[in-house]
Amino acid sequence: MSEQNIYILGIESSCDDTAAAVIHNGKILSNVIANQKIHEEYGGVVPELASRAHQQNIVPVVSQALSRANINKNQLHAIAFTRGPGLMGSLLVGTSFAKSLAYGLNIPLIDVNHMQAHILAHFIDEEGFNKPPFPFLGMTISGGHTQIVKVSSYFDMKVIGETIDDAVGEAFDKSGKILGLGYPAGPVIDKLAKLGNPKAFKFTKPKVDGLNFSFSGLKTAILYFIQSETKANPSFIEENLNDICASIQHTIIEILIDKLKLASKQTGIKHIAIGGGVSANSGIRQALKDGEHKFGWTTYVPKFEFTTDNAAMIAIVGYLKFLEGNFSKQDITASARLKI
Repeated sequence: MSEQNIYILGIESSCDDTAAAVIHNGKILSNVIANQKIHEEYGGVVPELASRAHQQNIVPVVSQALSRANINKNQLHAIAFTRGPGLMGSLLVGTSFAKSLAYGLNIPLIDVNHMQAHILAHFIDEEGFNKPPFPFLGMTISGGHTQIVKVSSYFDMKVIGETIDDAVGEAFDKSGKILGLGYPAGPVIDKLAKLGNPKAFKFTKPKVDGLNFSFSGLKTAILYFIQSETKANPSFIEENLNDICASIQHTIIEILIDKLKLASKQTGIKHIAIGGGVSANSGIRQALKDGEHKFGWTTYVPKFEFTTDNAAMIAIVGYLKFLEGNFSKQDITASARLKI
């Protein structure tokens, strides 16, 4: 089959966003996401509410993705879906829908690892964005994951460092909760940090051997710091919010960059690609850019809409697997703790 006529539908339902995308060869034709605002009321994702919302959203989201791509379902060559990791109830909705649609259309089914997809989002054909050469280091930073991965080819990946407790996104959100910023707090902290002094307050960086991360200790240190300061001055947060946010963000960025420096030194790899929702953080992006001058790195950051959970990244993996004839059987099941 000619590579110039391949249409893949990608479906993403690992957490709280229902997404569908259509890819034509390596180029995204549509990328539709239905956000679930209800979780903001609870300060975090409620799994049962998420799976119910997926059931409501998946048909209209897929229909809209096909419509925006200006194709009909009979033109599709395969259905790619997120198998895991993620919330089991949410994954089941996407998995069941994808299996049914592929079966009904009598076309191949392709399962996708969500964490691989964040890394392979860099291979979407997008004007103005370069693709990293192999091997490269992929750092995935999101609400639920923090990993450094050595990427030798599309599907030859090895995790060489990961969080042993909280993910970096949790560090932002939990810090924001302490400060009364609501959920999700990461974008708010990033915005306020631009107005503050990153060295106003010093937080101890957790000591973790090797390339692994830890953020739970930082969260606790911030909590105790805020409790102590507000006891002495009840208006402390209000009077110093920008500086607090800047200092928290500065510490988190230093933790990430320190581990990347070590990973680059140990592997000899200078090409660094980041992905995941937290890679939208302006401070992290700037720190990576600075690394190009300081450490001789070449850095890669995907288009903003491909950083958070989205179906475009599922579609590109589906396309790459399609070219290899790497298809799934109908008895495949979702896996909440799927590993790279």
